[in-house]
Amino acid sequence: MPNTLDPYAVLEVCSTATQAELKASYRRLVKQHHPDAGGSEERILALNAAWEQLGDPESRRAFDTSRRPAEVARDEARARGARNARASQVARQASGRASHADEDLATWLRKVYSPIDRLLGQVINPFAAELRALSADPYDDALMEAFCTYLEQSRSRLNKVKTLFQSIPTPASARGFGLSVYHCFSQVEDAVTEFERYTMGYVDSYLHDGREMIREARQRRKRLQDERRRLEI
Repeated sequence: MPNTLDPYAVLEVCSTATQAELKASYRRLVKQHHPDAGGSEERILALNAAWEQLGDPESRRAFDTSRRPAEVARDEARARGARNARASQVARQASGRASHADEDLATWLRKVYSPIDRLLGQVINPFAAELRALSADPYDDALMEAFCTYLEQSRSRLNKVKTLFQSIPTPASARGFGLSVYHCFSQVEDAVTEFERYTMGYVDSYLHDGREMIREARQRRKRLQDERRRLEI
């Protein structure tokens, strides 16, 4: 049992506790030690006496004035120690979360973004040369077959991109970056669809629209590469 001469000890609070904290602790302890809950009447009497002394602000001030300075200093030191301990714990937890978040981001960039960027490059970079070759004679079967092979390979690479993008959730710290990655490969996918339509009917608007989509996707990919460097700083 706490020292009954010290009402703060009886109520299990320090001398710097607020009136609300005193009241909450008193109620908790009364409920915990009530005879009906298996507690002792002696403890309840001690709690009531302590509450009488501290529950009224005037009575509490009188008691605090009568206490020896050393006791007050000791309680304040305990309170400071408790606050510092809580602050240190919060700081450690925040540091741990930040470290974990950094690891998640590094893993996502390495395992998801890097291979996606490489695959997108394998679709975007050859496009100009593939189109120039086809433009020599779009109605030449061999040239059209070569262009269709490029489109089939591109479609296969884009399917791999989708699988990679869904393999690991995008870290919270890179949500905007991840959304831009999604828009980039969606543009490339739409462009390939337009080119496929062109090969089936030679409608120039499909070729024009697909070419514009590839141009925009190339620019977005460059911005993503620049942003990736900033994320890694």
